[in-house]
Amino acid sequence: MAQSPDRFRTLEEAVAEPRKHRDMDLAMQPMPNYSSTPDGPHGQPIGFWAAWDLADRPRRIALLVDDCQEEYRPYAGAILPNVQRLVDAFRAVRVDSDGVAIAWSAWSRMFDDGISNAMDRWYGPRGLRPEKPENAAYVFTGAAGLEPLTEIAPTEEEREDGWFYLGKHLDMFWTFDDNGESYLDGKLKALDIDTIVIVGLWTDECVLSTAYAGNSRGYDVVVVGDAVATATSHHEAALTVANGTVANVLSTDEVVRYLENDFVTGEPGAVKGTQHPDGRKDG
Repeated sequence: MAQSPDRFRTLEEAVAEPRKHRDMDLAMQPMPNYSSTPDGPHGQPIGFWAAWDLADRPRRIALLVDDCQEEYRPYAGAILPNVQRLVDAFRAVRVDSDGVAIAWSAWSRMFDDGISNAMDRWYGPRGLRPEKPENAAYVFTGAAGLEPLTEIAPTEEEREDGWFYLGKHLDMFWTFDDNGESYLDGKLKALDIDTIVIVGLWTDECVLSTAYAGNSRGYDVVVVGDAVATATSHHEAALTVANGTVANVLSTDEVVRYLENDFVTGEPGAVKGTQHPDGRKDG
């Protein structure tokens, strides 16, 4: 049900009384993750960045390996060693923790898949020349192109446990089970994961959209800046936008060092709930 506009108070009115889910003394302090332009209108342009660090609390954490598949090998060459380091590091800490996971997706849009949605309209119906394809919405090399890159591929056990799946939309969460629930969200909720670390392809498409979707679903989001890549000219712009809105953009070294030295498994439900789609804490 829509909320009536007359029920929305000013900020001054809203902070005049305590809220059980807020530390009011802390809320009134200046933001350390905020900058403004003194001479701009209302301090604009303004900037924000993540208020949290990976090591600032115990976490339940998942690595999302986004579309690192054979068709995209030409774009993945520079980042593949870093992705491999991260997969190895996550596997190492997973041995001793019930709060660590790795998920792999593969982009699987085909020209004849029966889908015609906004993405198809945005790219348009042209550029499908077999000898020199231009349209980026589709896989051109068939089934072989869907296989994860050998160097970072899931094991047979990881496949059997359902941690590798095919996707047809930019957002890794936008694949659904037979009950209409997000497949990836369900897998992560089963382990009470509260933090996702995104690597893979393409920075400005699947990586960025998954970062926004993860934030909307209540996950703390890390994008590993030197473990994502794209075929377009928008890589740096995408990282800047992600880091200024929904994600903490870190390096491979920083994430590996955290896993090796600072990672502590969090208690299920300590910061992120599973009852609400937006991930608010239960209870």
